[in-house]
Amino acid sequence: MIEKLLEGIRILDFTNYLPGPYATQRLADLGAEVIKVEPLAGDPARHTGIKREGTGVVYLANNRGKMSVSVDLKKEEDRGEILNLVEGFDVIIESFRPGIMSRFGLDYETVKLRKPDIIYCSITGYGNNGNWSKLGSHDINYMALSGLLAQLKDRSGRPIHPSITIADYFGSMAVCEMVLALLLKKERAGRGGYHSISLTDVAISLMGTHLSIHQEVGEEQGITLLNGELISYGIYETKNGRYMALGALEYKFWQNFCEAVDREEWLGAHFSIRRNSNPVAQGVEELFASRTFEEWTTFSQEVDCCLTPVLEVGELSRYPYFMENNSIFQDKAGNVKVAMHGGSSNGNLHAPTVGEHTAKWLYKL
Repeated sequence: MIEKLLEGIRILDFTNYLPGPYATQRLADLGAEVIKVEPLAGDPARHTGIKREGTGVVYLANNRGKMSVSVDLKKEEDRGEILNLVEGFDVIIESFRPGIMSRFGLDYETVKLRKPDIIYCSITGYGNNGNWSKLGSHDINYMALSGLLAQLKDRSGRPIHPSITIADYFGSMAVCEMVLALLLKKERAGRGGYHSISLTDVAISLMGTHLSIHQEVGEEQGITLLNGELISYGIYETKNGRYMALGALEYKFWQNFCEAVDREEWLGAHFSIRRNSNPVAQGVEELFASRTFEEWTTFSQEVDCCLTPVLEVGELSRYPYFMENNSIFQDKAGNVKVAMHGGSSNGNLHAPTVGEHTAKWLYKL
């Protein structure tokens, strides 16, 4: 089990849905004590999408190991109760639209009067200021604006609608990064601080290499070695309609692959382009299509050539790597969970019910 590196750190979590809760769950898995402040009806993620015993699985998947306090922040009395908690906490994370926490009297400028060294992080779509800041937004908007979505295209050039909210998750990582940086600043200088995370800005930060390449040569799809052009680095279809990912960029891995399949004549084509006019490219595609997904999966674990199966979600918990590392596990109720950090399974922790800890924290019962 990983060491509880953030033991003793207390976080007030005013976030809902996914980016904020995923970030605070990662911090909770490192040992932080996270108190989730919810409306009386609870985080809206409790009531949306697929449910387990009446509770949304998006909520259950991103809130384990936390405590829940439920209040009506529109009421002055409830706002006062929350403000009274501030002095006992190190970090506040919120994901309301800009200006909402000020309306509640729980913004950074107000809170730091009660707790001068508070660390305060806001999660926004487009930052706190400017023409965009008041607009509603979601993951697909951040991906579209940042250029990330344009990197996921089918062969006709049409953007593919992703089935995972990439910008949300990277934004969550940025929240953790900033909170940990501010905690270090507080440790060294005795001062807290404020930072607003723009999920769009986090998404665009992933595009630095692409922008530099575009400036130099006008290429829109980033590093050509990695975008599927090479025969040694790409996705190949198997005999039974599944897919394998080959990443043999270094010659030694390409050599291992060619020798293992008795195709030494392909060695010189390592960095050749994957197109119909390339006979080696056609040969590699035909080779992959001649064996099943299961056969190639076994091959990938026996031959060191940077080959891996493209796994479906339902296959992850049975794949040897994740089994060996206990990356995916079940809690006492048999519900599947994923470790946030290597060795931090926290399998006995659950997501709280709405207001489960209100009496403990607000009324000291």
